[in-house]
Amino acid sequence: MESHAYFPWFILLAPLVSAGLIQLFLRDSRELSVRISVGAVGVSLLFSVLAFFGPDTVKANEIPWIELPGFRVPIGVTVDALSKIMLLVVTGVGALVHVYSLVYMKDDKSQARFFGNLSLFMFSMLGIVLANNFAMMFIFWELVGVSSYLLIGHWHTRDTAAAAANKAFLTNRIGDFGFMLGILMVWSSVGSVVFSDIEQKLALITADPTYLTIAVLLIFCGAVGKSAQVPLHVWLPDAMEGPTPVSALIHAATMVAAGVFMLARVSFLIAPSPDAQAVIMWVGIITAVLAALMATQQDDIKRILAYSTLSQLGYMIMAIGLAAPGPAMFHLFTHAFFKALLFLGAGAIIHALHHEQDIWKMGGLGAKMKWTFRSFAAGYLALIGAPLLSGFFSKDAILAAAWQKDGFVFLLALLTALLTAFYMTRLFVVVFLGQPRSYAAKYVHDGPPAMTVPLIILAVLSVFAGYGFIGEIALGAQLWENVHHIHQGEGVGAVMALAIGAFVIGTAGGWVLYKGQSKDPILIPLFKNKFYLDELYAALIAGTQDLLATMSAWFDKWILDGLFVRGLSGATWGSGFVLRFLQIGNLQAYAFLFGLGVVGLIYFLVFA
Repeated sequence: MESHAYFPWFILLAPLVSAGLIQLFLRDSRELSVRISVGAVGVSLLFSVLAFFGPDTVKANEIPWIELPGFRVPIGVTVDALSKIMLLVVTGVGALVHVYSLVYMKDDKSQARFFGNLSLFMFSMLGIVLANNFAMMFIFWELVGVSSYLLIGHWHTRDTAAAAANKAFLTNRIGDFGFMLGILMVWSSVGSVVFSDIEQKLALITADPTYLTIAVLLIFCGAVGKSAQVPLHVWLPDAMEGPTPVSALIHAATMVAAGVFMLARVSFLIAPSPDAQAVIMWVGIITAVLAALMATQQDDIKRILAYSTLSQLGYMIMAIGLAAPGPAMFHLFTHAFFKALLFLGAGAIIHALHHEQDIWKMGGLGAKMKWTFRSFAAGYLALIGAPLLSGFFSKDAILAAAWQKDGFVFLLALLTALLTAFYMTRLFVVVFLGQPRSYAAKYVHDGPPAMTVPLIILAVLSVFAGYGFIGEIALGAQLWENVHHIHQGEGVGAVMALAIGAFVIGTAGGWVLYKGQSKDPILIPLFKNKFYLDELYAALIAGTQDLLATMSAWFDKWILDGLFVRGLSGATWGSGFVLRFLQIGNLQAYAFLFGLGVVGLIYFLVFA
């Protein structure tokens, strides 16, 4: 076996070894735990780079796991253009987040546990990327859910963090249940869970369009949960209760992108089902618009970025539904860098302001945190689609795909682009310009090099990652051909002009409305309260699950426990209590009872 065939196993196992060592043996050794975790992600990054520049497709030996008649599940890996780009994103951003966390989590008493959970997450996410079959992917899918639960709830002594971790875990279980059913439907139809086998036997499942559509939509449920699409989007904003490096790694660049990656991996299943494509497209664009509207009224800097992530993920999901996996992965690639940059920049601000997250208690930070300001500006401009930055190229490809497939969807996508420019300009102006609005904001400064260097690296990538030669190298020939084909389609010039117009109008609107403001001049309760969807879910749960739980508790307490358990035991005790008076040890009493029994017996024989 060639040396390249070993690289995927080195990539995958390095963080597993790190997580095992830290969690089992080094929980009390903070310094050594940090070194091992950072070293492990460094090993994964090194071999990811080597694999990226290696052969187009690497055939690694499979390890037999389950071998039954009609059911085969190997432990195998897939290294192709799709997995290569995700390996670079996960390990690259992961390495920068690890370095950044050296400063951000320096004073945390549970630093070793944090880095151990970080390594566990890296192992789980890399497993999803490398899996060559549905069963293996689903196992790692669930491990990602567990590790994200641990990281979101890292500060578990805070009620909000514990509640956010539970919410994320339970919400994802809903989508994952559908994902599991979809996998079972595919297996029962084609007799395999291995992606290559399914693609070869695709005719077996496409023969029944209805069955195919149901199976694809159930698989899509997994992406709805993991990539936080409507209606399972509610966990992601609350997940900002976790440490900021967690927000950058899990909820901007990797975990939430797992759903998009999974859909791209099984695009051969989605393509033959127009109905499933339509549902995926509409879920994506609805999520994009709703999340953008919610972001316009949020005041917590991390929550604004969280809703921005929801919106951009909606863009990617919409592209999958438009049969444009190339643009979807292209935007995933660029978004990973500028959104990780924005989250880490927000973390630097929060760290400097002693954990203040309200943008209206900031202001004037541009003059005091110059490196953070410059790098954040690069990420902000890339996100809103400023011409010649990475986000402009990748977002333009998705808009072009929408233009060529559905005019109304294109208008909604263009509205989302305008709103993105508006709410991000609002954030940028309020945080970095004007005068300080709090005492802490007057005395801030940039963080140490371990915090600023990752920002600078991500800023450079945010600017240049969208250029054609980089995109072609990153995406590989097949995905880039999909992007190129869309860019050569009809109306690309009009799309670019409209996208620039949306960028200008949104940016100008945010600048004019928020420059020099000390409080929000706009109040739209519907947007600020997130369309009251959390309240709707709370009422729904209260009227169903909580009501059923209350009724079950009453039945358990008064019928099962009260009547049967305590009632029967009480009757038994009462009978014993009465009968014990018949066994008092007094001879005269026994004689009396004997005589009374004789009288009773005579009465019975004479009169009965």
